[in-house]
Amino acid sequence: MVMPFLRLAALNLRRHFVRTLIGAAGITFGVIAMLCVVTILQGAVRMFERILSSDSEMILFEKNVSDLFFSNVPLASIEEIGKLAGIARVEPALFGIVSSEENPVITCFGIRDDSSRLEKAEWIAGKAEDFSNDGDKILLGTRSAEFMKAKVGDLVPVGHQSFEVAGVIETENGFEDGGVFMPLSLCQKYFHKAGVASVATIKLTEKDDADGVKKEIEEAFPNLVALKNEEFSQSYSQFRILRTTSWLVGGIAFMLGGLSVANTMTLSVFGRIKEIAILRVNGFSRGQVARLIFGESVLVAFAGVVVGTVISIAGLHFLRSLPTLQGYVDTRLDPSILTAVVGLSFLTGLIGALYPALYAMKIKPANALRFE
Repeated sequence: MVMPFLRLAALNLRRHFVRTLIGAAGITFGVIAMLCVVTILQGAVRMFERILSSDSEMILFEKNVSDLFFSNVPLASIEEIGKLAGIARVEPALFGIVSSEENPVITCFGIRDDSSRLEKAEWIAGKAEDFSNDGDKILLGTRSAEFMKAKVGDLVPVGHQSFEVAGVIETENGFEDGGVFMPLSLCQKYFHKAGVASVATIKLTEKDDADGVKKEIEEAFPNLVALKNEEFSQSYSQFRILRTTSWLVGGIAFMLGGLSVANTMTLSVFGRIKEIAILRVNGFSRGQVARLIFGESVLVAFAGVVVGTVISIAGLHFLRSLPTLQGYVDTRLDPSILTAVVGLSFLTGLIGALYPALYAMKIKPANALRFE
């Protein structure tokens, strides 16, 4: 019984091609908005989370700051915390954003020469010994080297100064791979942040000691906050804003898609009142009429999902290739997001068909055959 219903539904949709196209377009735009916006914003959150975790279990930052770029953690405090029991390693990092004439966004990372970030990176050019804590040379991620058209030994403009390139490294993180690495002391001088870092990542000897270490740090240093990585990810205001915004924008797009489907199906029902009456006279039950309308809606949603997904994947690939984004866009499509979007698409289509289906069920054949 399912296939005949779908064939009849497909026939009806082909007969009203323009209406069908409008309904499918609503779902298509909803899919595009949800997949692109959610993927881009969630990808940005994931990349920044990986920057902050940096092979550690906890992150240390200044209390009551709205953004980590404004956080100031004294190096003296970081050194003291590194001596506490249960802590294997503490790594300071200073963040800053500048621009140059051809590069509107350059993210700078002030790190030490023994940073785990460098240990995990692949050296494409240059030597590790040329990047030292007391040096004035910088490292470039592969993408930033590409955008700046720079190689080892070149002087590259970073904001209002130029620095010699000591090496080029490749990282797994888009933010880091599109950024500039400076010795921590050089970065402090450049950003006028003497004696402080933005954050410090904490590697524990035992992961189960996190709660005790957190309590000890916050009692000894009341102006600092130490959080486990997962706690920080859930509580950091910027991450919450990005996640909420992505789903809100996508949700609004789907609401518009639902209205488009509802409008399409309603017009379809009103234009086929006599046809529906004939179906009823020929033995179609009210339930079968409703299933026919829902079947048409499912086909419209399916067409919108397919087209929207293809356009979204192509659009995300295009965004990632834009030089101005400098690798900051993580366009990997999360299967869970795709599943959620597909589910929402069909749910939107079904909800949009609810009123038309109920109306079609109430049509009385005798009255409908006289309908003009």
